[in-house]
Amino acid sequence: MGRVFVAGSINMDVVATADRHPKVGETVAGKQVLYFPGGKGANQAVAASRLGAQTTLIGRLGKDSFGAELKAFLADQGIDLGYLQETAEAHTGTAIITVAASDNTIVVIPGSNALVAADDVRVVPLLKGDVAVSQFEIPLPTIAVFFQRAREAGATTVLNPAPAQTMSRELLALVDVLVLNETELGFLAGVELSEDDSAARIIEVARRLQARADQTICVTLGKRGVLARAGSEEFAVPGRAVKAVDTTGAGDCFVGALAAQLADGVALRTALTFANAAASISVQRMGAGPSMPTAAEVAAVLNAG
Repeated sequence: MGRVFVAGSINMDVVATADRHPKVGETVAGKQVLYFPGGKGANQAVAASRLGAQTTLIGRLGKDSFGAELKAFLADQGIDLGYLQETAEAHTGTAIITVAASDNTIVVIPGSNALVAADDVRVVPLLKGDVAVSQFEIPLPTIAVFFQRAREAGATTVLNPAPAQTMSRELLALVDVLVLNETELGFLAGVELSEDDSAARIIEVARRLQARADQTICVTLGKRGVLARAGSEEFAVPGRAVKAVDTTGAGDCFVGALAAQLADGVALRTALTFANAAASISVQRMGAGPSMPTAAEVAAVLNAG
């Protein structure tokens, strides 16, 4: 079985709940404040580790109380933190989230995540059969070095280009498996897409974005499931109908689960079905990192049909 290496962000999510969002310049009384481990990199690493993959997280934390709490949480998940650095140059990444009437507003302060550098990822001992995962909450040049290193080692590269931003064709060409939602796909392809677009339309745009003939693009559509273009093969994985409590981190759960399956040598269609089931469990729980399921929980859902 291969290993999963995640180079990415680590945040503390500070969540305030209220009956409604304040208007500009207004103060409203809140109900409670909650602290959840988050950051796309950390979430994806937690998901992969809880699902049984030997997982390493590469990133940076500040030398502050949030950093100490996050490091302890990640260690408790069985994640290898040997390539995690603490820096006094910046505070730990923080997301300030307000939740009211099922809607949220989020302000993310990158902090130490912005300092994850090429030298941090260049030394990672990737081997053939491993899976290298990243997202867009650390500098893109660092991701390029990480993926170049992975491809030289014969590892599989998985990119979740979120939050969406423009990337070079050179970076895209280093990606073996691209995992994104329809909004991110539309942004990268330079077209307008929404959740109401047909499967045929979404696949056609994915086909245009494909940077290599053997590249796989997986488009996550929430309850509508997943559309995939793997090389020249195209197929859909049905969605799962559940009552969502908190969708924060669902995409990260999907990516981490997919990486764990690919590291285990599972075929793509089966891996996507597994990842879809894992994400459906995570949305039924509060928080990002803490909502990630175990392999036994996913197996129970799949066996139930």
